[in-house]
Amino acid sequence: MLNGIGGCTIAEAQQRLSYEEVQRWALYRKKRGSLHPGMRIERSSALLATLYANTHKGKGSPVKITDFMPHEEEPELSLQQAMKSWH
Repeated sequence: MLNGIGGCTIAEAQQRLSYEEVQRWALYRKKRGSLHPGMRIERSSALLATLYANTHKGKGSPVKITDFMPHEEEPELSLQQAMKSWH
């Protein structure tokens, strides 16, 4: 359960974590991403690869971090982002 946060099982986590604490962990995960160590390493290496690719790339659309993250889904575009890409 969440890398051992709150207990080894869902039942233990429900007993040990307060509702406020669960909300704080949800906000943390929304801001920082997965708690899974492999996914965090993947994101770190993808960030470095993105910086390198965009530095050495010619003109055109920039490379996105999700291009180097095979286990991550591309975030959905907001209405403003979609309208901006149409022009």
